[in-house]
Amino acid sequence: MIKAKNIHKSYSSLRVLKGVDITISESEVISIVGASGAGKTTLLQILGTLDTPDSKSHTELIINDQSITALNDKDLAKFRNKYIGFIFQFHQLLPEFTALENVCIPAFIGNTPKSKAEKHAKELLDYLGLKERIHHKPNSMSGGEQQRVAVARALINQPKIIFADEPSGNLDSESAEQLHNLFFKLRDEFKQTFVIVTHNQELAEMADRKLTMVDGKIL
Repeated sequence: MIKAKNIHKSYSSLRVLKGVDITISESEVISIVGASGAGKTTLLQILGTLDTPDSKSHTELIINDQSITALNDKDLAKFRNKYIGFIFQFHQLLPEFTALENVCIPAFIGNTPKSKAEKHAKELLDYLGLKERIHHKPNSMSGGEQQRVAVARALINQPKIIFADEPSGNLDSESAEQLHNLFFKLRDEFKQTFVIVTHNQELAEMADRKLTMVDGKIL
C-alpha cells in the first residue's frame, strides 16, 4: 500500500528526516511514536502527500502502486482527494457549516453529485452515532462529537489510507478511548489502512505495528 525509501527532509540547515525507509501493508494499523521534534509529523505529511521530500538519489514514494514523485500538482491533488483521508488533533471543521456540510466538502471537491454526497455523509454520521447532530454546527457539539465528524469527513471519499496526527490529543480519556476503538472497527469493516502519529501509549500499543522515531530516523 505504501512504500517509502530514503526519505529526507530539511528546512534550511535543520535536517528533520534522515533517510527514512518504511513499508506499510493494506489494512494495517501503524502507530508512529517518538519525542517531540523526532520528525513524526513531517514524515506523516510527506507520506500523506501534503509535503514533498528533498530530492535525493534513490528516494521513492509509492502509494497504491502510484509513484507520487511522478505526479504534477493537479494530478497529485486528485490522487490525494480520492485515495487519502486526514484526521488532525484539532478537528479543523469549518465553524460556519453544519456537520453534514463539513463532511461533504471532500466529496464536493471530487465532483460527487450533491445528492449522492449528502446520502453517504448521512450514512457515515449515523454510523458514527451522530444522527441527531447532522444539522448542528461545531460550536454546539462536544469535542468528541466534533472529532467524529472529522472522521466522517476523512471517510467520505472511501479512501484507501487514513493519516491521523495526534487524533485524540485534544480529547478527554473516555472520548479518546472511543475514538481509538473506532479506528480498528473501521479497519475491520472497510479494510482501510491507518497511519497514526500519537503520544498516547495506549493507542500506540493497540496498533499492528508501533514504529519509534528518534532524531529523524525510524529505529
